[in-house]
Amino acid sequence: MSAQHEQHPLFLPLVFVGGLIFGFGLGFSHMAQPEVVLNFLQLSDLGLLFVMGGAAVVTGLTFFGITFVRGDAPLTGAPYARRLKSLDRNVVFGGAIFGVGWGLSGICPGAAYASLGVGNVVILYGIAGMFVGAYLQGVVRSSPLGEDSSASAAD
Repeated sequence: MSAQHEQHPLFLPLVFVGGLIFGFGLGFSHMAQPEVVLNFLQLSDLGLLFVMGGAAVVTGLTFFGITFVRGDAPLTGAPYARRLKSLDRNVVFGGAIFGVGWGLSGICPGAAYASLGVGNVVILYGIAGMFVGAYLQGVVRSSPLGEDSSASAAD
């Protein structure tokens, strides 16, 4: 967020409420259970496809429609704009690593936290792995040997 846009006092509480709703939805739809996700990845239960598809439709319609109603974000005042990311080597490798981690743990990062709420304490190993991986990625990208360290600050 740029210095010219002041954050609304309700920004963080609404982010928290949004996270609670997201976590509740994941728990309610059983998507916080790695077994359900692994069954989806093995194409034996396609329920996750409907959950993700429904979320994508609601999000797409909201983002498409809100730009006609408002020119800026209500809580930050920042203008709505597309963030384009080029398809480069980092995107491909990062996506592959994310996919392997998702397949091995049976859960994506957002659902991993919700999974704690349904009693899956073993997922703490996966969450620790996510933090270690993110830290190592930051170290590699910020080192002088990191290919495009100037672009990583903008990501």
